[in-house]
Amino acid sequence: MTGRPNHLGEFLRARRELVTPEQAGLADAGRRRVPGLRREEVALLAGISVEYYLRLERGRDRNPSLQVLESIARVLRLDDEHMAHLLGLVADKPRRTRRRPRRETVPAGTAALLPTLPHPAFVEGRYFDILAANAMATALSPRLSIGGNQLLDLFLDPAERALHLDWDGTTQCYTTSLRQAVGTDTDDQRFIELIGELSLVSPRFRTLWNRHDVSTQRGGSVPFDHPQVGEMRLHRERLAISGTDGLALVIYHAEAGTPDAEKLALLGSSAL
Repeated sequence: MTGRPNHLGEFLRARRELVTPEQAGLADAGRRRVPGLRREEVALLAGISVEYYLRLERGRDRNPSLQVLESIARVLRLDDEHMAHLLGLVADKPRRTRRRPRRETVPAGTAALLPTLPHPAFVEGRYFDILAANAMATALSPRLSIGGNQLLDLFLDPAERALHLDWDGTTQCYTTSLRQAVGTDTDDQRFIELIGELSLVSPRFRTLWNRHDVSTQRGGSVPFDHPQVGEMRLHRERLAISGTDGLALVIYHAEAGTPDAEKLALLGSSAL
């Protein structure tokens, strides 16, 4: 053992526990002591030896062939995004020097653009920190202001939870997006503190994080229950900011001529 984090083994173990024997085409053998598939079952179905699969999960072999990975991915029912994540874990290399803390700075042009936008808009960092926001964003949620963190607010703030009608889906989306964005780059102090606080306080976050689900955050519609204007569904667009390391401009908007657009306009007038 090298003392390095065993990202590959953690991922394989978590995904193995999510596949039922029935999904894998195995006969039900009665009560099982572990959730999901056993290690020897994964090895059998993937066509590799149990000893070799054990070495993979325990971090003793970190360079399996693509053929082995594809066989294991088939057994674990991994989609394209999870397969890409798996390949990234295998490509993990030890750092030679201690990395300096990241500094996330909003470009001046983006900061100047925000107050001119007619929709709630803000800039989020790699770990969903709010780095800049316009008045309409803060009117949508007071937590969308500089210094806030969307993950902490979603999981720990009752008012933010009440704002999101699909809280379960939203928390899952943010957690899987964080897992995908971070990959094996887990030695950043900000990341360590954030995951530590959430894992300590939020059972919901612990459950989602331990699944090792990954997904790329895409645009979509988000249902809100705003204390001033009531229920509305807004489109969420996330645009990467060029020349930065993971910063994104997030904009919420509604279709023109709809009741949701009228509610958003009312919210905007209150922000003036």
